[in-house]
Amino acid sequence: MLKGHQSWVFDNKPSILSAATSVGPFEGQGPLAEDFDIVHSELYLGQDSWEKAEKAFLEEAAKMAIQHAGLTEGQIQFHFGGDLMNQIISSSFAARTLAIPYFGLFGACSTSMESLALAAYVVNSGGAKHTLAATCSHNASVEKQFRYPTEYGSQKPPTAQFTVTGAGAAVLGREGNGPYVTSATIGRVVDMGMTDPFNMGAAMAPAAVDTIEAHFRDLQIEPGYYDLIVTGDLSKVGYEIACDLFKKHNIPMEQTTYSDCGMMIYDYKTQNVQAGASGCACSAVVTYGHLLNRMRRGELNRILVVATGALLSPLSYQQNESIPCIAHAVSIEREK
Repeated sequence: MLKGHQSWVFDNKPSILSAATSVGPFEGQGPLAEDFDIVHSELYLGQDSWEKAEKAFLEEAAKMAIQHAGLTEGQIQFHFGGDLMNQIISSSFAARTLAIPYFGLFGACSTSMESLALAAYVVNSGGAKHTLAATCSHNASVEKQFRYPTEYGSQKPPTAQFTVTGAGAAVLGREGNGPYVTSATIGRVVDMGMTDPFNMGAAMAPAAVDTIEAHFRDLQIEPGYYDLIVTGDLSKVGYEIACDLFKKHNIPMEQTTYSDCGMMIYDYKTQNVQAGASGCACSAVVTYGHLLNRMRRGELNRILVVATGALLSPLSYQQNESIPCIAHAVSIEREK
C-alpha cells in the first residue's frame, strides 16, 4: 500500500458512494452554481452568528451526502473532518450533532483532501465499511478570525483571496460504482518565510509543487496520466508561481490540463474576489460538486486534486511567525 516515500496506493479502490455540497449566495452567482446541491440565499442560515451558520452548512452537506448514499448516520463508522476556526469548532460541533465516531483534523484549506485520503485509507485497509469526509468554511467567520471583520469594510490588496462560504462532504465505501479513490500523497510542511496573510497563494504554491512532484516520483507516473490536475486555492497569484516552479523543476505539466479551484468557483469579471477563492470549502465544493459531476458524465476519467493549506493562526501571525504550508494530493478515477 505504501508506494515510494510518502504515497499510498489503494489496492481495493474505495468508492465515493455519494457527495454533497451546500454553498452561500455569492458562490451561487459563480460559473459552477449548477453543480452545487444547495445554494442558500443568505449567509446566516437562520443562526445568530457566522460560526453557527458555518456549522449549519457542514451539517447540511454531511447529512445530504449520507442520504444520497442510502445510508444513515449509524451506518457510518468514522467521520473525518476539520475547518479553519480555532479548535476546529465548526466540524467538532457538527460531529456532536451527527454522533458518528470522529477524527478532528486541521490541515487548513488542505483539509478536504486530508480527510478524503484518511477516509479512503481506513476503508481500503478494512477498518470501516463506510466513512465520511467533510469540511467547511464561511467568509465572514474566517475573515473575522484571520483578517478583519466583514463589517469593518477594510480594503484588500490584489493578492488577497475571498473565502468560500459552504461545505462539502463525501461518503466512501468498500463497494460501489465509483468514482474511486485510487491513491494519495501526503505532503510535507514547506515554509518559504512569507508572513503576509493577504498573499496566501504565493505562500502555498511551493508546497503544492512539492507534493505534486512527490506524487509523480512515488507512483512513477507523469502528469499525462491524468486528464486534469487541480490545486486547491492558489488562485491567480499562486497558480502563476506554481507554473513557474513546474518549469524550474522540469515537471512536464503541458501533458495535462492544470487548473486551480480558487480560479474556477468565481467569475473574475463580475465578482470582486481579488486573486480568487480560498477556504476549506473551496476545493471541497469544487471537487465534490463540479469535478465529480464531470466524471459521472464521462468528461474526465482520472483527476488529481491537490488541496493546499496555510498552517498559520491568529496567534502566530501576531507573533510575526512565517507561514508554514502543506498540500495533500488525492487521485480519483472513474473506473477501477
